Amino acid sequence: MAVTLTEKAAEHVRNFLANRGKGVGLRLGVRTSGCSGMAYVLEFCDQIEPEDEVFESHGVKVVVNPKSLPYLDGTELDYGKEGLNEGFKFNNPNVKDSCGCGESFNV
Repeated sequence: MAVTLTEKAAEHVRNFLANRGKGVGLRLGVRTSGCSGMAYVLEFCDQIEPEDEVFESHGVKVVVNPKSLPYLDGTELDYGKEGLNEGFKFNNPNVKDSCGCGESFNV
């Protein structure tokens, strides 16, 4: 099982953590939400819990709780700009369908 970051995403996270002045990495999870059933949760991680799975990619730790891991296994997190929009993009091989607004997915 693995969750990875592209170099561009890792650089973005490193810069944010440096500007924030604290944090051990990025916490990635899922929650029930939206019209397709699941939504990504992405936040800075200040503490790694004993049950967390930790993956390191390009020098950045990605922390995932065990309940979210089956939905995220194999996911690559990228960062990019499209027109005026910029943000993280989830390349998740487990997604079977997503809603039209892009806010939620199901597996």
